[in-house]
Amino acid sequence: MPIKIPSALPAYDVLTREGVSVMDEDQAALQDIRPLRIALLNLMPKKIQTENQFARLIGATPLQIELTLLRMSDHQTRNTAAEHMESFYRPVSEVWDEKFDGLIITGAPVELLDFQDVDYYAELKRVMDWTQTNVQSTFGVCWGAMAMINHFHGIKKHTLEAKAFGCFRHKNLAPASPYLNGFSDDCVIPVSRWTETRQEEVDQCPSLTTLLGSDQVGPALIEDPAHRALYIFNHFEYDRDTLKQEYDRDIESGTPINVPENYYTDDDPSLPPVNRWRSHAHLLYGNWIQEIYQATPYDIEQIGT
Repeated sequence: MPIKIPSALPAYDVLTREGVSVMDEDQAALQDIRPLRIALLNLMPKKIQTENQFARLIGATPLQIELTLLRMSDHQTRNTAAEHMESFYRPVSEVWDEKFDGLIITGAPVELLDFQDVDYYAELKRVMDWTQTNVQSTFGVCWGAMAMINHFHGIKKHTLEAKAFGCFRHKNLAPASPYLNGFSDDCVIPVSRWTETRQEEVDQCPSLTTLLGSDQVGPALIEDPAHRALYIFNHFEYDRDTLKQEYDRDIESGTPINVPENYYTDDDPSLPPVNRWRSHAHLLYGNWIQEIYQATPYDIEQIGT
């Protein structure tokens, strides 16, 4: 089954060219089923790129997905056209009375700020509390994951001496987890962050389970059953050239940056990078959608009750 998104959204053409099944509102109305309502709270500056990345992953399952794009109510983006935001995004203030089967909270380029110093953090805290009554399962990504695990468990983010940047091998620490169904014993995940969550602090919370972790860059994927949430601190959703774009941007601006580890062929930035994570990315998000499908009520209004 396809993902339902507006035909004018740039992701519609991108995914169609890639062979992902997509449909618009008129097509979806002909199918007598309840699609899973998945919302994407997009905090990244490059909104369209992030839309494409997550729509690709959640649209590759055999279930019909209705994707809703959300933004913080008062925060104004400077990197995406106002017309795009007005056409395709809803402020979270409009959805307090609505229910969703799933919510993804993305990363944001604010990780070196204290949470309280982020201008939309008060509303984000309300979003995180709202998920406990209005969302079946929430997936926090990178800074979004750090905000959630801090909000619900008080686990801090710690600034690194050098940016964790590259593709790092992670161990499968919970092979029986349904979220890791089909995973190898280890996998490669792109990492791009200046902060970390420390495993020894996660271990102080017995309700949390680390599913994927790295000796080099720490825990990557954590399950929080009590809050019906997953936290991933790295970027399975990245395109093949996303780290390259970040590296080239920093080189051009004169920002000190290391060549991303284990990413370019022979670690040579003059050669093309290699995507070695996409299959596991599809597995993880497909497993997440499958777990939602098995647990969510058919009557969406029953979520949270």
